[in-house]
Amino acid sequence: MPTKIEEKTQELCAAIVAQPEMASIRSRIDAFLGDSGARDQYESLMKKGRVLQEKQQQGRDLDGLEIAEFERHRDTLLQNPVARGFLDAQQELHEMEHSIRKYVARTFELGRVPTESDMAESSCGHGCGCHH
Repeated sequence: MPTKIEEKTQELCAAIVAQPEMASIRSRIDAFLGDSGARDQYESLMKKGRVLQEKQQQGRDLDGLEIAEFERHRDTLLQNPVARGFLDAQQELHEMEHSIRKYVARTFELGRVPTESDMAESSCGHGCGCHH
C-alpha cells in the first residue's frame, strides 16, 4: 500500500503530465528521436564538444580551427528546427525539474510549505538561470 507521500508524488507526476506544455515538449522530443539526421547532427556536435572539453581539462591549448569548426556545427544544428525544438524542450524540462526540486528542498529546509516570499529569498541570485 503506497504511503501518503507516494500517493501525492503520483498526483504531482499526473499533474506534470497533464500540463498542456508537456504535450508540446513530448512532441518535439519525439520528432527529434524520429529524425536520424537531426540526431546525427546533435551526436556529432556533442562528440566534438567532449573532445574540446577533454583537451581543455588536460591543459592543452584549443586550436582556433577546432573551435571555429565546433561553432559552425553548433550554428548549423541550431538552424535545424527539429534539433532546435529538441534543445528547447530539454531546457523547458530542466527548468520544470529545477523548480520542483527547489520547492521540495525549500520545504525540507523550512519544515513547512514555502511561500512565494520564501522562494524569492532562496533565489540563487542574479544570473544563475533559475528564473526565480
